[in-house]
Amino acid sequence: MNTQTRPAGSAVRILADHRADKRLGNWTTGRDFEIRSRHGRVVLDLRSPQIPDGDIQIDLDLDRSAVTLLVAEDAVIDQWELTWTGGGRVKQTFHHPAARPGRRIRLTGHIRHGEVRVHSGGIAQLSAICSREFLADARRAHAEGRLPTLDDPARGA
Repeated sequence: MNTQTRPAGSAVRILADHRADKRLGNWTTGRDFEIRSRHGRVVLDLRSPQIPDGDIQIDLDLDRSAVTLLVAEDAVIDQWELTWTGGGRVKQTFHHPAARPGRRIRLTGHIRHGEVRVHSGGIAQLSAICSREFLADARRAHAEGRLPTLDDPARGA
């Protein structure tokens, strides 16, 4: 797990070329992301209370890749500016926007034979729990006498 923190306002760049990259928990304070992936997989946790209020912008350039977004239950996914070549789609697993919409996540860029998966609520927690990073966090938390924070980043705030 990469725990690098960037200042708000600068774009966080993620490159996954034939590999998997998971960014879980309270890993950033940025709201702008650039994801480039070729035959890779990226998991991006956007539930952190450290991310300032306002829209989140994600610029995608995917080639036969998958991006999984872990978001809050009230998040609104805006995919209007996303272009496609070949198959693929944005899959929103059990994501039902609340009556009062929360943070807007704008997806832009180009996807060639790829997909974006959106996990919110309990599904987002399960996605974080089913990772090696969570096991390491749980072991560290147990040794330090605290609760793990990767499954619920708000717990660590």
